[in-house]
This record gives sequence, structure tokens and C-alpha cells, in this order.
Amino acid sequence: MVDGRRVVRRSALAVLGLGLLANGYVLGRGGVHAQPRAVTPRGPLEADEAAHVALFKRVSPSVVHITTTQAQRDFFSRQVFEAPAGTGSGFIWDDDGHVVTNFHVINGASSAKVLLSDQSEYAAQHVGSFPDRDLAVLRIEAPADKLRAIAVGTSRDLQVGQRVYAIGNPFGLDFTLTTGIVSALNREIEGMNRRSIRGAIQTDAAINPGNSGGPLLDSAGRLIGVNTQIYSPSGASAGIGFAIPVDEVNRVVPRLIRDGRFIRPSLAIRPGNARLSRALNLPKGVPVVLVQEGSPAARAGLQAFRQRRDGDIEPGDVITALGEVAVADWDDLLTELEKRQVGESVRLSLWRSGRTRQLSVLLRAEQP
Repeated sequence: MVDGRRVVRRSALAVLGLGLLANGYVLGRGGVHAQPRAVTPRGPLEADEAAHVALFKRVSPSVVHITTTQAQRDFFSRQVFEAPAGTGSGFIWDDDGHVVTNFHVINGASSAKVLLSDQSEYAAQHVGSFPDRDLAVLRIEAPADKLRAIAVGTSRDLQVGQRVYAIGNPFGLDFTLTTGIVSALNREIEGMNRRSIRGAIQTDAAINPGNSGGPLLDSAGRLIGVNTQIYSPSGASAGIGFAIPVDEVNRVVPRLIRDGRFIRPSLAIRPGNARLSRALNLPKGVPVVLVQEGSPAARAGLQAFRQRRDGDIEPGDVITALGEVAVADWDDLLTELEKRQVGESVRLSLWRSGRTRQLSVLLRAEQP
């Protein structure tokens, strides 16, 4: 049985609907309710917003997107083809077209291309790399008006809490700006070749895969570091990123451009290991187990630990400091040597059989 009141109500709604249609109140028919809302003026940007915008506009032309390919051989045809290998970031170092990035961005690549902020793309040549500091230099042949060298700052006077910016290409998304602060200084991270990279800057600016090699900037838009690693079990930003300090970059990059590789000054010695130090109860430092004959170190009188025929150990030298800097192990010593030049004379502090002394040694080029 049909309820008469329901029939009347439905009829009334149908009539009302027809009336609305006739008067143009349906979306898309030009009715009053389909008109765009009026825009409310927002007024000027806040000071910090304006600073973010200005910095990005000023610095982003110096930042680049790097894509790499790797030569591979087809299993069936045996033909060689180029396959995409990865992406990363970088920045223009000088007016000659040199581009700085991380070594791990281009490691293993057979070719690389550099995309500028105006979307123009150039083939890149490899100039030099220094895996110990995860740095590499490429070069592009681009018109001079497209080469906007980044402004270089300093990292020696950074303070925890300073505002920082990162520009890069996280997950392949071109030219992205993130901001944060300096979370900590003088962190120690591990490079690709298991060597420690000391003095790293820790930041909470969002850094993700693809940001590697991009610049970390201070609030003046100056380069203060090269973003290189994140600490995250998931592989995405967890608010802990690390950058190689610019003072280190400014020391290494000119040598890569000049020599094609970083030629580390050498003492021409071989170090002993921690087991030797424990067995002989030696102080913190670098025990010397070999001094190359005819080297400046040998001529200066540096002496290595030796095992006599009767099995006893002939005392040798333990390097405890280079200049004014104490060295606790071989990695410490290499870090200090990297700050010196081939041909430079350095003062070593030595310990032998409970006695200390100092001597000067001329540094030579590390042998490959």
C-alpha cells in the first residue's frame, strides 16, 4: 500500500527541482552559486618569507641537476647500451664551467649530464674526484651568461642554531628549497671507502635522495657545505642530514681542478695497527713500522719498530702530533696531512721508549 503523503512529498520535490533547473541554479549553468569567489588581498610577505623567496631566486641559478648513465651489455645481443644510473645535485663553482658534486653521485658512471635552472642541458666531463671526502668535479661547456658561480662562505665560524637552506633535487624533483638550522658541528661520518669524514655539519633541513652534492647555504646565500648523507633507516629525511664543510671543499676542489686528483702529501711511512699498540702498551698515536729508504722521513731520522732475530722488538717512533694538532690514529694523521702541501716541511712530535722529541720532515707526494 502506497502512503499518500510520501507521493505528495516526492511530487513537491520534483516540482522544486524543475524550478531550480529553470532558474539556472545547477552547477555549470551560469547560476549565482557557480561564480568564482572574490580574491582577498594578502598584503606583503612576512620578512622571513620574503628572505626565503629572495634567497632562492638569487642562488638557484647556481644549482644544477645531475643525471648519470652506465654502460651495460645486453645479455643476448652483447651490444653495449647506456642505462640510467642515478641522479643528484651539484652547483657551479666558477666561470669556467666547473661543477662540484659528491663522488658517490658520479661513481661508476660512464657519462653524466648537467641540467641548469633554465632547463638547458649539457654533457659533462669528469675533471677529478677525491673519494676520501666524497667530492668530485665535473665541467660543462656552457655560455658564460649561464654560468652563475655560487658565492662561497666559510664554515669555521658556524654556530649551532644558525639558519641554513638546502637547494637540490630530492627524488628527482628539480630545484627544491628546504630550510632548517645547524643542528650540530664536527660530526664524524663514514665515506664510501670506509674512511672517516670529520668535521661534518649536521642539519635538520630536509635532505633526501637526490639532494646529494647540492649546496647547504647560510642566510646570506653563501655556500657553507655540500650535502652528502642522511641518517635514516627508511632512506628518507628524518631530520638528520650531514654536509661536508665548505672550508674542506675550498681546499680540495682547487687541487682537483689543477691536478685531476687530490695528491695527498706523504711522510713515506707505513703505520702499525691498534693490535701492535696494545701489545706494546704504546701511547695514543701512529706507530711507525716502515720508513721508506731514501725518503725525507728516513733522512730526518724517523725510526720504525723492528723485530730482531731473537724475536724481541726494537723500539721505534710513535707519531703523537703533527704541528700543534695531536693525532690519535692513522686516520687523524691523514686528515692533517691533507691540509698540507707537497714540499712543505712539517714538525712531528714523536714518542720512543718513554722519551719525546720533535723533528721536521719534508712532505713528498703520496705514491699511487
